[in-house]
Amino acid sequence: MREFSFERAGDAGQAATLAAGDTGAKFIAGGTNLLDLMKLEIETPSRLIDVTGTGLDRIEQTDAGGLRIGAMVRNTDLAADDRIRRDYGVLTRALVAGASGQLRNMATSGGNLLQRTRCPYFYDTNMACNKRSPGAGCAALDSGGFTRPLGVIGISDHCIATHPSDMAVAMRLLDAQVETLDAAGNSRSIPLEEFYLLPGDTPERETVLEPGEIITAVTLPAPIGGHQAYHKVRDRASYAFALVSVALVRQADGSGRVALGGVAPQPWRRAAADAELPNGAGAVMARLLDGARPTAQNAFKITLAERTLAAMLAEAEGN
Repeated sequence: MREFSFERAGDAGQAATLAAGDTGAKFIAGGTNLLDLMKLEIETPSRLIDVTGTGLDRIEQTDAGGLRIGAMVRNTDLAADDRIRRDYGVLTRALVAGASGQLRNMATSGGNLLQRTRCPYFYDTNMACNKRSPGAGCAALDSGGFTRPLGVIGISDHCIATHPSDMAVAMRLLDAQVETLDAAGNSRSIPLEEFYLLPGDTPERETVLEPGEIITAVTLPAPIGGHQAYHKVRDRASYAFALVSVALVRQADGSGRVALGGVAPQPWRRAAADAELPNGAGAVMARLLDGARPTAQNAFKITLAERTLAAMLAEAEGN
């Protein structure tokens, strides 16, 4: 690990000001992903700004009937909140499916959204990775590498890494918005569907955040009801990232929403696919994964996603 300076911010405005104009600055909260990346020298910040004391650790009702979740709310506290469990059950289920209890005790809502891919080539600094080192190439694609856990849709010729967050998949299903603040005091609210960037020719740029811009909260709209479920398929029962995960809200009339994890560089949802829900899992996946570019090693994810959704719809029918 390289030498770095460390500062504590008293509020979000001070944090953004401290980071302004400093390309080597990084915000740190729970550190569950950043510290690992620093140890491997994948992330090499010259300055860490501790944002755990910014007061962004509350879950509050909004005027629109939804909830505003502060960026420093721990995953454990979010999953256990009575309002989340009652009205946004898919989010609680997704959070509990992620990582371990110890990590959830430290991980924050803002940090969870910003965690970086778990692609094995991104973590192996001896291998080429355009996300880690732009222009270096992609060992997974260029060398016929191990692609089983990687993306099948939304990918590019430069990167097929997936986004690892379970929480983000549920929040995408719920139409969450990400609130941010910059050093000039400007705030904005970004729909989660617009927050993540597809890799294209610049896989190193993963979100629309500008340098020094800090996440202050995530807002959920008013509850949508329905049968809510989250199912994560992985290689082992715990502490493993999704091969495929499916988040579902199904209403009594058969309508609803579907979002996928483990298949793309961002939580994957399409309105046209949601509209097909009354027609069954096959119709949904035909729309949701239209344009998929699987490799020989990960083509199974397409079938797995359809079968997982079919099982979840059958379960919803029985409730």
